[in-house]
Amino acid sequence: MNTQKIMLVEDEPSIAEVVSLYLKRAGYQVMAFDDGGTALEQLKQQLPDLLILDLMVPNVDGYEITRWLRDRSDVPIIMLTARRSEADRIAGLEMGADDYVVKPFSPQELVSRVRAVFRRTHRGEESQKEQTLDFDDLRIDPQTRLVHLQDKEISLTSKEYELLWHLANHPRQVFSRDQLLERIWGISDYIDPGTVTVHIRRLREKIEPDPSNPRHLLTVWGVGYKFEP
Repeated sequence: MNTQKIMLVEDEPSIAEVVSLYLKRAGYQVMAFDDGGTALEQLKQQLPDLLILDLMVPNVDGYEITRWLRDRSDVPIIMLTARRSEADRIAGLEMGADDYVVKPFSPQELVSRVRAVFRRTHRGEESQKEQTLDFDDLRIDPQTRLVHLQDKEISLTSKEYELLWHLANHPRQVFSRDQLLERIWGISDYIDPGTVTVHIRRLREKIEPDPSNPRHLLTVWGVGYKFEP
C-alpha cells in the first residue's frame, strides 16, 4: 500500500464514497471530511500529501481553506467544483490550486490526476540532485527549492517552481503548452491548456520586473514558451 495520504473534503456523500473507493483501490490512504471547518482543524494538526477539495463545502469553504494552506505549505491541491466558467477555473488556479476538476467527472480520471501529481512530486525530489541555476538577477536552488530575485526570496507554489525549473533548465528551448502539461503536470488529456498560461502569467508577475515586457519567460507566438537566460 502507498504511504501517500490524501485528504478528501466533499459534502456530497455519493461523490465522497465513490472517490474514496477509487483512491483506496489505487492504494492511497484516504481521510474524508464533509465539512470545511472540521477539515481545516485536521489540517492544522497534520498535513496530508495531497488535498482534494470541493469548493462549496459548509462552514469554511474551499477558497478559505486554499488560502490558509497556501500561506503555510505547498501541499498539492486538486479542486472539485460544479462551476464551469473559465473565470472560476482561473480564480482557483491563481489561488494556488494545482488542478481543477469540474463535476460531473470520472473517478478514474481523478485517480489519474492524483497519480500525475505524485509523479511530478517524485521528479521534483529527483531534481534536488541538480545544480543551482544562476542568472544575472535570478537564482534557482533545487536543493532547497527556493528562488531568489536580486537576493530577495520569491514565494512560489509547487507547480510554479516546477514550471520555472523546467524552462530554466532548458534555456532557449521552446515548449508547447501540451508538452508542459505532460512534463510538469504529468498528464495532458484532462487538463485545460489554459492552465499553463495562468501559471506563466503568475510567474511573470513574481520574477519579472515588467511582466508585460518579460525578460526571461518569453512567449513564442503560435508555438509555446521558452526561458531566455
